[in-house]
Amino acid sequence: MSKLAKEPKPDWIRIKLTTGDNYQEIKEMMRSKTLHTVCEEARCPNIYECWANRTATFMILGDICTRACRFCAVNTGMPTELDLQEPERVAEAAEKMGLRHCVVTSVARDDLKDGGASIFAETVRAIRKRMPLCSVEVLIPDFLGNEDSLRIVMDAKPDILNHNIETVERLSDRVRAKAKYRRSLELLQRAKTMQPDIPTKSSIMLGVGEEWPEILQAMDDLRAVDCDILTIGQYLQPSPQHLNVEKYYRPEQFAELKEEGMKRGFSHVESGPLVRSSYHAHEQVKSAKSHQGGIPAEI
Repeated sequence: MSKLAKEPKPDWIRIKLTTGDNYQEIKEMMRSKTLHTVCEEARCPNIYECWANRTATFMILGDICTRACRFCAVNTGMPTELDLQEPERVAEAAEKMGLRHCVVTSVARDDLKDGGASIFAETVRAIRKRMPLCSVEVLIPDFLGNEDSLRIVMDAKPDILNHNIETVERLSDRVRAKAKYRRSLELLQRAKTMQPDIPTKSSIMLGVGEEWPEILQAMDDLRAVDCDILTIGQYLQPSPQHLNVEKYYRPEQFAELKEEGMKRGFSHVESGPLVRSSYHAHEQVKSAKSHQGGIPAEI
């Protein structure tokens, strides 16, 4: 076990707990509609800040993942849940929350023929029907490389298509279960081919053994497939059974990586110790659309 993993987290990793009225209201709403959020299931460090600001990332297709990635806190096993009414319940919750930007993700559902793509698409449409001015971002699994599944999602025309590479190429097989680094890049490239005007987004977590030049190479790989938005954050070990933290990066190193990303042409780079894929997602969609030459006044 890495010696560093046993040491206390550095000061810049400290999380401020904010559990006011908004936090409690969102928590109760999720329970009443039997909805899941990745904020809770993945033990996101920003849940208190985001929920206090009335933003949340919905997790559809249940809370049991068919994969067992070594960094992720979501439960793994054989899912039994497939609720065709879930898209409407998500849309109802988003409307009650008054969201301007809605993020929808899911567990991996390799047990389903389309990987859950049709439920993603229906969720996008349900939100749009209730909230025409709300932008919708989807954070999708790789669908095992199934191009038809990706097309189902892209045909629903989300405002942002997000798929995470998670780590550098050398470590990908050790960190991720079933997912392949090159397959993830191919998905992002296909998404651009299918819908060139939809911004694409990906994320890298640091602290699992990568080297600095590998991080820069991962940026280059993402830009080579025309990925628009990049988020970079510190990996935090969710339990002793998960990967150890090999290194804690300092805030100034995250700031340097943001500069490196912007130099490479990303429209937006969110980089910091507690940054996660959906952190400040509303600001990211504005940056991406502005970069592409136009943004609706309502967003």
